[in-house]
Amino acid sequence: MVLSGCGSEVKEHSQTVEYQSVLTQALVLNDRYQQMQTYTGTIRSANTTGIGFELAGKLNTIVVDSGDVVKKGQVLAQLDTDLLVAEKQQLEASLLQTQADIDLAKSTLVRTEKLKTQNYVSAQQLDETQQQVISLQANQKRIEASLSAAKLKLEKSTLLAPFDGVISQRYHNLGEVIALGSAVFNLVGNSQPVAYIGVPIDIAQQLSAQQAVDVRVGKQTFTATIAGISAEVNTISRTVQLRIQLPDSARVINGEIAYLVYQQDSLTAGYWVPMSALTDGVRGLWNVYVVVKDESPLYQIERRDVEIIYTNEQQAYIKGAIQADEQIVTDGLHKIVVGQKVTLVKAQPLEAL
Repeated sequence: MVLSGCGSEVKEHSQTVEYQSVLTQALVLNDRYQQMQTYTGTIRSANTTGIGFELAGKLNTIVVDSGDVVKKGQVLAQLDTDLLVAEKQQLEASLLQTQADIDLAKSTLVRTEKLKTQNYVSAQQLDETQQQVISLQANQKRIEASLSAAKLKLEKSTLLAPFDGVISQRYHNLGEVIALGSAVFNLVGNSQPVAYIGVPIDIAQQLSAQQAVDVRVGKQTFTATIAGISAEVNTISRTVQLRIQLPDSARVINGEIAYLVYQQDSLTAGYWVPMSALTDGVRGLWNVYVVVKDESPLYQIERRDVEIIYTNEQQAYIKGAIQADEQIVTDGLHKIVVGQKVTLVKAQPLEAL
């Protein structure tokens, strides 16, 4: 009776089998994919130069410093001009003396010519007097030229801004003796900024002058224009330099890194899949899981080898042992194994971003 009472409480187990559901999508064949490529370069003002004196000398005055905004023709610095001033005064005195000698020689020539008409002087004396006047006049021309050169040296002892801009760097201090041609300041012009970016030869051949391109500087992206394409290849980087004109409104700093974002079509057939649909394979390959029809409404898991051609942040473009319209598992690959029977939750086919 005890056993009979216990047996009356036994319940039958459920015969229902639950199958795991997987998220899938159909593969869509594409004949090409768009590859986003980025090339780097630098920002430079159209007018950027190291400016200095055309003469050697001691730096006597510095008017501006790094960070100062200057206008064209503004005085930036001056050399010590004491020696030049003394040279100029000496030449002016020599010029006055020569002028006096010329006046005397001309008076002598006039008297000599009168005496020659009266046969009181010889023809040789007259010629010598004429040659003396000519020689003094030539010497006067030489002194005048030297005086002009001295005045020009005095003018060039003052360094003027060749264009509007900003002093980015000062290289010398007061009292330094500056060598001929040594830069005193680096001046960055206020002209329209330009990006100089190197690209591979095949990309350069696809571009043209006045073509609009996207250039990213920091967190800003500008629609810029290709102003010029170099006619030679850089021997070190093996790239062709592009000169890209940024808009006037672009607020960039000389020397900033610029990125050219260029989208290129690659003619390779393949399929776009989410990164979550891929799992590690062997011999450098990757795997995707394909669902194959089994007993309705069940599907069976199969593993296929694929090759990744291109990836972006969210998707991969692949090719391999797969066909169009096949259903692949897009998520939860760690929960399934090959040969497992599953049910489907379909997703929309994936398109390239």
